[in-house]
Amino acid sequence: MRTSPKRSPSGTAGPAKRITSVVAGLLALQLVCSACATGTAANQDRGAGPEARPGSSTASTAYTPYVSATTAADTDSAGSPDTYNLAFVIADGDRCTPLWGGTAKADDKAVTSRIAALTATGADVWVSFGGAAGNELALACDSARELADAYAQVLDAVGADKADFDIEGDALTDQASITRRDQALHLLQKERDLDVTYTLPVMPDGLEATGTDLLSDTAQRNVDVSAVNIMAMNYSSSHDGDMSDYAQQAAEATHDQLTDVLGLSDAAAWRALHITVMIGVNDVGGETFTLADAASLRTFAGRKGIGALSQWATFRDEECTGEDTSEAVDTCSGVAQEAGAFGRALGG
Repeated sequence: MRTSPKRSPSGTAGPAKRITSVVAGLLALQLVCSACATGTAANQDRGAGPEARPGSSTASTAYTPYVSATTAADTDSAGSPDTYNLAFVIADGDRCTPLWGGTAKADDKAVTSRIAALTATGADVWVSFGGAAGNELALACDSARELADAYAQVLDAVGADKADFDIEGDALTDQASITRRDQALHLLQKERDLDVTYTLPVMPDGLEATGTDLLSDTAQRNVDVSAVNIMAMNYSSSHDGDMSDYAQQAAEATHDQLTDVLGLSDAAAWRALHITVMIGVNDVGGETFTLADAASLRTFAGRKGIGALSQWATFRDEECTGEDTSEAVDTCSGVAQEAGAFGRALGG
């Protein structure tokens, strides 16, 4: 997910900004968000929603937080997640080799052990490819077949059938990699059951042209996309108002774009829409997503029938103790809270 201003006050794109390692000595996770959840095949416009939680009699907005792929946090289970998002798989430099966080192999024991513990709770897992730092595999692989095999290597290693693609930065404008990815995903979906979602930058007025163009390519190449996850965060220094209002504006605008680009009905577009927020202090000065914002957004999501809500990230879902909270940090939210409070608010 994006860790920098998406746009300066004048409307130009801002430079990328990296956040320090989440887990010392383990994976280098950048403060980016890609959210994921169970959903419908958007291109097929079936209109069904995420599965109900265990014990629930009806489908509702799912809660699908981002977690460390290797290291448990005490707040992982707050809000009773339906699906855990594991971030991020990128290429080994310029080679078509998938690595967790650019360092750990696809079948790394720390990752597979971690996933076994998460799924033992009854939740599902989603593998997120890409993010703001490093090369998404489509930029490194030479052919659609090679790329499909790289994606499959990770999915098979962890036993997942859900893949999200967090596309931002240069990858948003590299048409060759966009085409290669969609060709690879089309191959994989012919060979296996694979739920595909895309995580994209957003502004309060919706997806930018790079995002809608990317989705148009998926439709043209017959990729079945179940959901589009918007990163409702880090807009610009001029966006210093209510963060829940901004997220709702972005959702309304993106919903209309999905009905147009993917040909969805009104209800199906809401179910195919996921929202990820960066809890607490964001990377852009003036942006702070509060617990009140979380509660407001959850109410909005339930009213509209939005498919899923997510947060970056469970390991930040606690109050800081001694850290400088004037800027975003990767270990706590930067606001006064009880541990896991954002998870409970977003999980409903």
